[in-house]
Amino acid sequence: MVKTAWVTDSTAYLDEELKNHQHLYTIPLTVLLDGDEYSDGIDLTSTELFSRLKNLKNPPLTSQPSVGSFQSLYEQLAKQYDQIVTVLISGKLSGTVSSSRQAASLVDIPVMTFDSHILTYPMSALIKKGMELIKDGHSLESMIGQLEQIRDTGETYVLVGSLEQLHRGGRMTGLQFFLGSMLNVKPIISIDDGALNVKEKVRGEKKAKEKMLDYFKTSYKQNQIKEVYILYGLHEEQTKQWQSELREQFPNVKIISCPLGAVIGVHAGENTLGISWFNDLK
Repeated sequence: MVKTAWVTDSTAYLDEELKNHQHLYTIPLTVLLDGDEYSDGIDLTSTELFSRLKNLKNPPLTSQPSVGSFQSLYEQLAKQYDQIVTVLISGKLSGTVSSSRQAASLVDIPVMTFDSHILTYPMSALIKKGMELIKDGHSLESMIGQLEQIRDTGETYVLVGSLEQLHRGGRMTGLQFFLGSMLNVKPIISIDDGALNVKEKVRGEKKAKEKMLDYFKTSYKQNQIKEVYILYGLHEEQTKQWQSELREQFPNVKIISCPLGAVIGVHAGENTLGISWFNDLK
């Protein structure tokens, strides 16, 4: 049997099953805070990040793993595996996919780099599905084809917790930031084909959450979705409340809550709240 290693990056939220999976390896992204570098999820948690953000002199920065980091990992894995499947954060949100593909050309083991077009737990859902398909005897090409089909039915909507961080990170103009702050305008961000887009602008957080829930209701009626992911920055109590509301309305849907992590938190803010699902995940 062909032995497969799985690789992902630190923006993926790994549950206990994946944390303890003997064939899954994680490569960290980096956060730069006032000149000090931290490995995401290793020596900097999202809680520590948000505590540090309040006292920074300079805007925080993030960076992808280097080509050399991927190459070193792939060379180590080549000693005990026949092939590698790497599932990574959207290539339109980070250069991590590019680093992996460059490294793959430098090693003697087949490496399939899969752009998830997404982040956090939805990435993990794709990894689990890929593992299941390989275990069931699907070829690498068949597995990737099915993952692409599932990936392309994904929907993600996020209520960004900090317009200021989007502004400081260059993702929002000064005028947009000023108007959004003054008028309590909440942009609902969607992730479409791996890129961030403003889906809709809503006055007030309550209306924004109701609108995101409406998106899910529409998809649920059409696709009978099996599981949905709630994404959040720091405040778990707010998430649990929304999770309870969803459970009452959709008792047959598995609801998974997961924090965004430090790298995503740098750009999104601690009050971020989002919802994500795949319409074709069976």
